[in-house]
Amino acid sequence: MTTATATPSAAAPARSGTRRVRRRGERSPAASVALHLTLVTTSVIAVFPVLWVLLTSLKPAKYASTTDFFKETTFANYTGLLRDTEFLAWFGNSVVVAGLSTVIGVFVSATTGYAVSRFRFPGKRGLMWTLLVTQMFPVAVLIVPIYNIMSTMGLLNQPAGLVITYLTISVPFCAWMMKGFFDTIPREIDESGQVDGLTPFGTFWRLILPLAKPGLAVTAFYSFITAWGEVAYASAFMVGDENLTLAGGLQKFVNQYGAQWGPMTAASVLIAIPAALVFLFAQKHLVTGMSAGAVKG
Repeated sequence: MTTATATPSAAAPARSGTRRVRRRGERSPAASVALHLTLVTTSVIAVFPVLWVLLTSLKPAKYASTTDFFKETTFANYTGLLRDTEFLAWFGNSVVVAGLSTVIGVFVSATTGYAVSRFRFPGKRGLMWTLLVTQMFPVAVLIVPIYNIMSTMGLLNQPAGLVITYLTISVPFCAWMMKGFFDTIPREIDESGQVDGLTPFGTFWRLILPLAKPGLAVTAFYSFITAWGEVAYASAFMVGDENLTLAGGLQKFVNQYGAQWGPMTAASVLIAIPAALVFLFAQKHLVTGMSAGAVKG
């Protein structure tokens, strides 16, 4: 006569509370809280200076250095800036200089990058090294020799002098970046253009440039920002209120006795608007262009 024995697994009641196993890569609650706190803190740090300048531009002069941001809010700083200073002339000069620097810089950088990427010619390696070495010199070293060159050519106090100077800053970097971007575009596209009877420039203009929009957007953004916010060359090469750019004009609000915070912050806000618009226009291409341009050097 056999007796049935119950196994422990059958006899033991099922456990109601099983421990949840965290998947690989899943953050713990504490890690999520720490991450969000870090993001909030860095966001506040990034936005705080901009918000401070904006709120200060809306305060009367007597409250400029205080934390009374919403006391007697006024637009007098903006109206006074536009009425009593040469701000509009500075703005127009900056638009001309930055616009020419951007258009010429994009064209020269794109053609240089394409030529170095696709063709073999004597001095190619030396050209690329020259473009690279020019990026190693700081502004303090270059400002005196460039000033002497511009003086000899009669380009001081002329927008053309600033445009040429800014091109010497932006083109070497952008040409290297555009070369890396063109290296990622298959050469078969160039060959198909030659089969269709296009010249090398026709192939570049009709087939390659439409595929290079992200790289062109990064080049345009860098060239514009270089010319729009540069201070050292603009202050050294341009004199006279009617000839200054925005960067040079801002220095009119600072002297040995103090600073006019109201007009200066109002001008800073107005200066930031075009740069923000250019960034919003180019932002969808910036990450793609910069990452693609960094694939090959």
